[in-house]
Amino acid sequence: MRTTLCTALLYTLAPVAGAVQVDGVIAEGEWAQARHVTDFRLTQPLSRAPASQPTQAWVLSTPEGLAVAWRMEQDAAIPRTRERSQRDANGPVDRVNLYVDFDGDGRTGYNFTLTLGNGISDSTITSENQFDSDWDGTWRHAVSEDAAGWTAEILVPWHIAPMRDADGGTRTIGLQLDRVIGATAERMSWPAVSYTEPTYLSRFEQVAIPAYSQSLLAFTPYASIVRDEVDEDATFDAGMDVFWKPSGRLQLSATLNPDFGQVESDELAVNFDAVELFFSDRRPFFTENQAIFDVPFGSLNPSNQLLYTRRVGAAEDDGTGAGDVLAAVKLNGSIGAVNYGLFSATEGGDAGRDFHALRATHDGDAHGIGAMVTHVRRPFLDRIATVAGVDHRWTPTDALAVRSGLVGSRIVQRGATVRDAGAQVRIDHVIGGGWQQQAYLLHLGPDLSLNDFGYLERNDFNYARYELRRRFESLPAGSRRRALDVRGAVSHRSNTDGLLIGNAWALNARAEHHDGGVEFAEIAGWTAGHDDLILRGAGAVRMPPRLFAAYERYVARRGASPWSYEIGGRYGADGLAGPRRGRWSLDFEPAYQVSDALQVWASIEVAHDPDWLLWRGGNLLGTYRADVIELAAGLTWSIDARQDLRVRLEALGLDADAVQAWRVGTDRQPRRSNDALDDFGVHALGFQVRYRYELAPLSNLYVAYVRGGDVFGSRTGLDAGDEFVDAFSLRDSEQFLVKLSYRFEI
Repeated sequence: MRTTLCTALLYTLAPVAGAVQVDGVIAEGEWAQARHVTDFRLTQPLSRAPASQPTQAWVLSTPEGLAVAWRMEQDAAIPRTRERSQRDANGPVDRVNLYVDFDGDGRTGYNFTLTLGNGISDSTITSENQFDSDWDGTWRHAVSEDAAGWTAEILVPWHIAPMRDADGGTRTIGLQLDRVIGATAERMSWPAVSYTEPTYLSRFEQVAIPAYSQSLLAFTPYASIVRDEVDEDATFDAGMDVFWKPSGRLQLSATLNPDFGQVESDELAVNFDAVELFFSDRRPFFTENQAIFDVPFGSLNPSNQLLYTRRVGAAEDDGTGAGDVLAAVKLNGSIGAVNYGLFSATEGGDAGRDFHALRATHDGDAHGIGAMVTHVRRPFLDRIATVAGVDHRWTPTDALAVRSGLVGSRIVQRGATVRDAGAQVRIDHVIGGGWQQQAYLLHLGPDLSLNDFGYLERNDFNYARYELRRRFESLPAGSRRRALDVRGAVSHRSNTDGLLIGNAWALNARAEHHDGGVEFAEIAGWTAGHDDLILRGAGAVRMPPRLFAAYERYVARRGASPWSYEIGGRYGADGLAGPRRGRWSLDFEPAYQVSDALQVWASIEVAHDPDWLLWRGGNLLGTYRADVIELAAGLTWSIDARQDLRVRLEALGLDADAVQAWRVGTDRQPRRSNDALDDFGVHALGFQVRYRYELAPLSNLYVAYVRGGDVFGSRTGLDAGDEFVDAFSLRDSEQFLVKLSYRFEI
């Protein structure tokens, strides 16, 4: 729904706007000069019918920032969900969203969410509809409630993101507003486009507004003290983040001795696969203005990307611990129609690494092109890794989007140079009548190497996939389901030598329920093929056909009931025994809403795998009979608008009995062998209590207690009743942490 500039100028907001008081009250005359929006339409379900509940909004450009107000009426028969939530927490609550593309070019968007309980979340949007909630911005917000409905106000300062220079005092932005009713999961949007569609960000309404610019200089020093109860010592650390925006087209971020303490913790995971686990990054410097560097490459999974910030400060190349990041700098800006980003970080110590990245993009109405170069020096390994990539976006119509990329790597290690390349093409097409299709082609060379700074699950890979999707919005009267998505896909996988990994098919369905719940079911299969990763470079293994199935159901709170829960079951047969003997797992996660401020939850997952195939070194494989139990519990307490408490406990137990050893010959056929295999067990614990007090926006006091550990050893037997108790005997680490950070703005 892109309008011409002439049309947009008809709706230009008044060039002079008074100050807006962000108090959740739409005062008489306060929004008189704003653009008034009333044409909200249903996008969840995606019928584009008029909004089921009266909704209106006002948009105003002010010297302080972009201001938006909503007024929502709601029938008394529809419950209001107003639970307070921690930042970036997702849940079925009443909320509004502001989506804005400050350059109006469809390249990068920002999402600001405000709930009825005055909770907030924010995220960046790239690649049309990929949301990343790791980013946190500073913006103002307020809500109020009355008998007829509720009101929300948001003001986003102009210094929150880099923007290109305005043209003649007017800036054209891409804009979308929506409102979500938590009890029914209905979403009402203006314009009527959905993030489930392949072209989303580029279809925002083009709105011309008076252009303002803000400068900002912010310092965020921090100090932390950690008491280690295992080593019985204490350490003090201090550092600083700096943010400088002298004009709309330039932003500079820097960090000195950044703190990577245990304020945020990763979930427990035990990985025996050949593919590295991916973890998101919540470190403030590495999420600030990071969207320009988000370049997906290597699969339809957005985790595969050219720049993976968790590489900085990761395990050192000499294996002695985590890398010590001395400093890092990030520069974002624009020159004319070209946006650019520069990233640089350095680690200390003999095994310290240097990371550098440069990114530039140029976008028009139908075409956009970008280029990126990364460079990593790893002196301990005598290795220099350089990666260069070009990506292109073509959106000739609202119904068609074509995205392509070409990437090459050059690795110099101990005097030897290795080069290789990869390419991908993704085509998304809205056929009409609820039908969509997608085609994806990928080639990754055998020596393509991105993981010095990026994340790539594998190389030496050819992949082709076609998907057809149909969305049903008009279901029979009386159906529990409001909308249904059905997808079918076929794919081909091989390595670059032509070795068949597998041809696959998949069929799944996702239903949205009238009560806000969600239901998902899938069945998929692979033909016989090969696994060329499991032997870690020692060859490939012939594999029989594989079969997978899954079912998941989320049941939201109904009426006055405080309960919600998720249940799921999965079956996966991907071992040597074929489809008839696979891994099954069941999980259950109930949550109890004690009050609008307090929620407690627990979860249990049990699994049994009679044919778990593991690599044991060289060409030796082992089949195991494994039992797994994962237990978790926690609470989130939003004490008030400034402080919250979070408790999370996880325990994992795994017992594996050796069944059969296998040797893989030159013909890739696994054969039974008499090699001895040991039974083994794994137990792990993660426990955290974290209190946060917000002193000011992006200024916090944290007090945390963290304990964790894991043990790999002999089989011990699993008992759900004892798992939590046994886990507390693990004590690899036990720390008390106090961290204070405060943002000073000039």
